[in-house]
Amino acid sequence: MDAFYASVEQRDNPALRGRPVAVGGSRQRGVVAAASYEARQFGVRSAMASSVAKRKCPELIFVKPRFDVYKEVSLQIREIFAEYTPLIEPVSLDEAYLDVTHNLKQIASATQVAQEIRAKILEKTQLTASAGISYNKFLAKLASDYRKPNGQFVIKPAQGLAFVEALTVGQFHGIGHVTAARMNQLGIFTGWDLRQQTETFLRQNFGKAGSYYYAIARARDNRPVVADRVRKSVGSETTFEEDLTTQEELVSGLQPALESVWSYCERTGILGRTLTVKVKYNDFQLLTRSRTCPAPFTSQAALEQVGREVLNSLWPLPRGIRLLGASLSNLDTTSEDTPGRQLLLPL
Repeated sequence: MDAFYASVEQRDNPALRGRPVAVGGSRQRGVVAAASYEARQFGVRSAMASSVAKRKCPELIFVKPRFDVYKEVSLQIREIFAEYTPLIEPVSLDEAYLDVTHNLKQIASATQVAQEIRAKILEKTQLTASAGISYNKFLAKLASDYRKPNGQFVIKPAQGLAFVEALTVGQFHGIGHVTAARMNQLGIFTGWDLRQQTETFLRQNFGKAGSYYYAIARARDNRPVVADRVRKSVGSETTFEEDLTTQEELVSGLQPALESVWSYCERTGILGRTLTVKVKYNDFQLLTRSRTCPAPFTSQAALEQVGREVLNSLWPLPRGIRLLGASLSNLDTTSEDTPGRQLLLPL
């Protein structure tokens, strides 16, 4: 989807159309969750600090996120996908891989499938989508960004290698800023440069990811589209306007994340055994602390108790805390959507 959250807000509020919009918190420590294309012209991007975004675009309009609405629209889009293939691998609310090799409408052209899906999304949601079409997931992802917004692009088998070698390594999906900088230090600037390296050299410098880089430099990606991926964890976090410095503030600050996690457990019937608390200090140092129980947590009170124990282990604080988060893992996903599943509640 094109600037999904921001586009939904512009769709639902005509006063925002054609104006630079950021979905997220406008306060000093807020973060941009999504930016409209009008805002992107000023350099505003997702994950950017709101204060930085405001400096780049003084006319920027901040809108609070409405994730319930975004989820509802995402489900509408998923229904359209399902008309064409059962092989749907969601990446997020606004993105998914589809394997249309053997599609339900028996359309021979993947380009035509993408055109039909984009047209139906526009008709049903009044939102635009872009599509990338290729013979593997890596290239399809690259292609999906090539004609945004409201476009599509095809990378054919005969074009894959030439397309990849012309890119800078920073344009590769799966290579972030830090890794790209490391590659540049090693004299690797483009896909062509990357293809000149041996797999042994790449593994020596980038660990297991080196094998992946070796493959994608040759336009190879054998990962299948995996429908119904098993969720490994669920979590939530909060960034605070002012640093937390007392035990009472820490307990209170962690509460929203624990409530969000337990809400997921109640809604799905999925329980977990490992609680991880995420902490970011005011100097941006990040640490995590985990506790694993013999049996799954069966109440929010149990989560809160272990959460307090983890927080107590941080004391005394070396500096103020700007972010707290909580996640639950070691999930029992076998019971998801199973009728009759009951949760144990303390009495």
